[in-house]
Amino acid sequence: MKILVIGAGNMGLTYAEGMSKSKLLKKRNIMVLDTSEEKLEELRENPQFDAFDDLKNCAPQADIIFIAVKPYHAESVFLKLNPLVKPGQIMISIMAGVTIDTIKQLTGLTKIVRAMPNLPAQIGKGLTSFVASEDVTRIELLTIESLLDTTGKSILVSDENFIDASTGISGSGPAYVFYFMQSMMEAALKMGFTPSVSKVLVAQTFTGAIELFNQNELSPNSWMDKVASKGGTTRAALDSMENNNVGELIKEAAFAAFERAVELGKEKVNV
Repeated sequence: MKILVIGAGNMGLTYAEGMSKSKLLKKRNIMVLDTSEEKLEELRENPQFDAFDDLKNCAPQADIIFIAVKPYHAESVFLKLNPLVKPGQIMISIMAGVTIDTIKQLTGLTKIVRAMPNLPAQIGKGLTSFVASEDVTRIELLTIESLLDTTGKSILVSDENFIDASTGISGSGPAYVFYFMQSMMEAALKMGFTPSVSKVLVAQTFTGAIELFNQNELSPNSWMDKVASKGGTTRAALDSMENNNVGELIKEAAFAAFERAVELGKEKVNV
């Protein structure tokens, strides 16, 4: 099995490096294409990859084509791929908003997987939601899941709408966490802690809370009840958040990302 990754940006390279460790692939069975000469030089130094700058030299050889370019480049890349691809090839796209139907129409392929990863994939802690067209077989789905799992965990969803929805939760979600962390660090600084101590206070608090959540069946609300006692410090903080409608604002933010993912599919590629 040979895989072609188109686009050696952060996520493309993350998946290329993750998949290079898969037992499903032999050495140098990953081809990576990029247009940046600087990036190509970097790729050529990596013994795991074969680097390319022209689709004609790599696309026909691939069993799986992994598209990791920005959505506004989608149409031009797909039109270049169209005369080069062959029936049976599988295309995996991680472009926000670009639908399976659009990919089918522009490439001529029928085996399409649309996936939504997130940033922690860079350290093997990512979450990738994915959905496949009907022509992708069960065995092929298992192979794809194994490849996506090399960067963390993957979830097969039943409907393409869940890919846009997962953009609003897991895809964009790390930024929400960082936003909350930044605010807590700024509060710590205002209380007199040094920047280094503020970082440790906040980072370890998040790490510990996540581990507690993952190792138990309790809901976040149940954990809040365990931490907060009536008239106590935690209750004062939670009451402040409730009074300022923080919970609803977070939900609105997630829906804003979801709606933007849907808009991207309509704006960037129209066929």
